[in-house]
Formats: sequence, C-alpha cells, structure tokens
Amino acid sequence: MRISIHTLGTRGDVQPYVALARSLSRNGHEVQLAGPAQFDRFVTENGVSFFPLPGEFLTLLDTPDGKAAIASGQGYSAGFKLLKHVRPLMRRLLDTDWAAAQTFRPDLLVYHPKSIAAPYIAQRLSIKAVLASPLPGFTPTSAFPTPMLPFSSLGPLNKVSHQLAIRGADFLFSKVLKEWGHLSLGLTRITRVCPDATLYAYSRHVVPVPNDWNERVFVSGYWFLNDEASWHMPPGLAKFLADGDIPIYVGFGSMPGIDPERFAREIVNGLDRAGKRGLLAIGGGALEMTSVPNHVHVVGAAPHGQLFKHVSAALHHGGAGTTAASLRAGLPTIICPFFGDQPFWARRVAHLGAGPQALDRKTLTADKMAAAFLRTDDSVMRSKANELGQAIRQEDGLAQAVRIIEQVASSPAHGRCVMRIT
Repeated sequence: MRISIHTLGTRGDVQPYVALARSLSRNGHEVQLAGPAQFDRFVTENGVSFFPLPGEFLTLLDTPDGKAAIASGQGYSAGFKLLKHVRPLMRRLLDTDWAAAQTFRPDLLVYHPKSIAAPYIAQRLSIKAVLASPLPGFTPTSAFPTPMLPFSSLGPLNKVSHQLAIRGADFLFSKVLKEWGHLSLGLTRITRVCPDATLYAYSRHVVPVPNDWNERVFVSGYWFLNDEASWHMPPGLAKFLADGDIPIYVGFGSMPGIDPERFAREIVNGLDRAGKRGLLAIGGGALEMTSVPNHVHVVGAAPHGQLFKHVSAALHHGGAGTTAASLRAGLPTIICPFFGDQPFWARRVAHLGAGPQALDRKTLTADKMAAAFLRTDDSVMRSKANELGQAIRQEDGLAQAVRIIEQVASSPAHGRCVMRIT
C-alpha cells in the first residue's frame, strides 16, 4: 500500500511521523512524508522518502513579529496574531501539498491537523484519510475542552469548544481554500469530508480515552523514534555527570527566544538557590549564555531518550514530544509553556501528580525556579512519575498505529460526514 503522510510545524510535529513512516515501511508499505523543507536531511537520514513543503511558516517563528506573538500569547493566541503573515503564504502551501500527493499517488493519506489541504486532497483522489494527531482536540468530547483554550474545563461547553480546532482553519482560510479547491483540485463544491478514522498518538495513561468517542477514534500510544543508538556521549558531558549530583535537564526545543540571556540567567540562578546542578540544552533560541558556571553544563542537539537516563527531573516547554519523552523516562516534569497545546500538557502533568504546576514565563524569577526544582524532590511526585513512566514504556504505540491504519485501509468504506465551507 502507498501511504502519504502530510505534516507541518516544528520538530515535534515531524519526528513522530518519521517514526510512523519507518514502522509502516518495515511492515511492507511504500511511504512518503511531506513536511517543512527544513527537515529534509532529518527525514531522509532516517530512510524515509521526503517531499519538501514551504518552510516560511517555520521561519516565521524566529522573526521579530513571531517572537513577539509568542511572548504575549497564551494557548493558540500566538497563531492568531500571526495570521496577517500566514494568509499570503497559504496558497503556495496548498499547491505544494497537492503536488506531493500528485507525485506519489497514494492509496491512503495520513495527515497532521495542521495539514489543512489533506482532507480535500483525499476527497479529490477518492482515497481514505486518517487524521493523526499528537494531541486530542479534533474529536468532540464532554470530558475536557479543546486544548486550543487555556482552561481545564468549560463545563457544558466542553464538547462544542472542539469545533474551534475542527473548523477553525476552514473559517480562517475559507477564501483561499475555495479558490484553491476550484482552480487546483477542480472541485465544484468545496466541502471538508470527515476522516475515515482519527488516530491520537499519545498514551491513554496521560489522557484517558473519553467514553463519548466512537469506534472510529483510536488512541495508540506515543510514537517514539528511538534513534539513540548512534549517539555517543561527549567526554565533557560524561565528566560533568561523574563530578557531582545528578543534574536536572533544562531545554526548550525549537522555541524562539525573546530575552534568552535573562531567561537562562533566572534558570541558572534558580538551580543555584535550590542547590541543584543543571544540564542545559541550547540551540533553539530560548536560552543563551555568555558564561557557564560550574553547576551547569551546556549541550547541543542530543536525543532525549539518552539524556533523560542521566537526569533527576526535566524542565521544558511542554511540547507533546518532549513531554512524552520525559514522562516515559519517569521524570518529574516541570513545564514552562510558550504557546499552542503546551499549557494543556502542563495541566495534564500537574493533574497526574508527575510534576508541579506550570511556570509562567512572564513572571519567572530565580526564586520561583528554585521552588519548582525543589518540588521535584517530593517522594510522592517521584513515585507517580516513575509509575507513569513504567506504564508508558509497556505500550507499543507505533505497532498499534500500524495495525489501526491497516485496519482502516482494509475495512469497507462508510459514509463520512461532510462539512460545507462554501
């Protein structure tokens, strides 16, 4: 079977789909991944065929406007503040997504929620489509509101709130979608056809499966790439680890920085006041250091699966993938969210008792950092984090995802709902 995977976003929006592509390939399927051009080398080095999509969306995060939007935003509000920059780029993205499918001619399409072209492409090609997401929010439920909103509950409005994620892109980009659908796809009516199945790539131990989801919605478990075998620990890191207490990991992935020196200074001072050592991952822009004190060691790119074996706790931005990695390692997890779904994961970690309450970047101080670091010494928190890690490690999310995708592909087609946007 020929399977095309379409995704868009940062490293956390690409890496799980690379893992899925590899697993599907090992099961005998021909797979192509379409994603931001910046990840060409990363994808192909993992043995996956790649079709590059425009990289301007990712570049936008590092512009002054992008950084300002993230600094002032909460939840998905940063995205709305960047709409004036995003809209002019949308037509080229839609056309390139369509070119990826035309070139590969898939039998089945698997797509990230940010790939707004994918459902229309599947409709045009008359093939099945699976919405695959690293976070919930694209299936209405009364159990919790959409992760787009910074609330743990909206009571009776929980279920309807999910329409923000399901229909938001259609509403925001209705004009360009209509034009593209008519001129590029040749569709006379532009409608969003619901996916044949929805597949969530997280653990049910982290977000329990709501009892009001139907049989076409699946939670497989996390999709870990597990590419750590080729990584060798640098001698400097090995020496730092051997010279003192087990450090706390601090890293913010590809998050951009507004005042990265101040941010790093508060964290370093917080570690010092808590009597902790720190392992700081620098590279995405959120952290910047001109001098490194003795209780801190700086690393560049390194796989979480390896680093997290050598730390006592983790502080990060709360991206779905990084959260999955720190929880799988059984680490007490401190989350300082930037935007998007990160506040949602922060709430989940705190609710599960596997970490303290989220830190607020806007009011961050060394004293608050120290208090959060010391909270990770709590025996109850450490026990809960360890138990959660054991449960996650017993899952095989990739194998389950492959079985679900093959099941969807081989099952009889059933009537899919249609949501008209024009």
